[in-house]
Amino acid sequence: MSVDIRDAAPADEAGWRSLWQQYLDFYEVVLTPEVTSATWARLMDPVSPVKARLAFADGAMVGFAIHLHHPSTWVIGEDCYLEDLFLAPAARGKGVGRALIEDLMALARGKGWQRLYWHTDEENVVARHLYDQFVESDGHLRYRLTL
Repeated sequence: MSVDIRDAAPADEAGWRSLWQQYLDFYEVVLTPEVTSATWARLMDPVSPVKARLAFADGAMVGFAIHLHHPSTWVIGEDCYLEDLFLAPAARGKGVGRALIEDLMALARGKGWQRLYWHTDEENVVARHLYDQFVESDGHLRYRLTL
């Protein structure tokens, strides 16, 4: 499968929203339309650190990697956090996820960011199989407190 990856653009909104809803359904999460709209607005805001790389196969959007960069207390420079990675079911197992991660690695290196990191559900064995090919889990657990 030939994959093209690029930054999200305003014309991609409908395709992104479709994939975003599939992503939320996969994790059994319900967000208000306002949250989804605010997320899209952040992705399109030139000063927002939240951005999306989109994967296309045969002209169809088949995946996204939403990421943000931020300063770190552990390195001089910034880190890149891959917050959301999703592939349409038909694109899974065809190298699209790997291509999105490798694309983000190259983008981060090009911007001088120091590290790339992400989280996944411990039961998401399919994703973990891919992620373990890049780096083993560092053993950290995530704690999230809703305020």
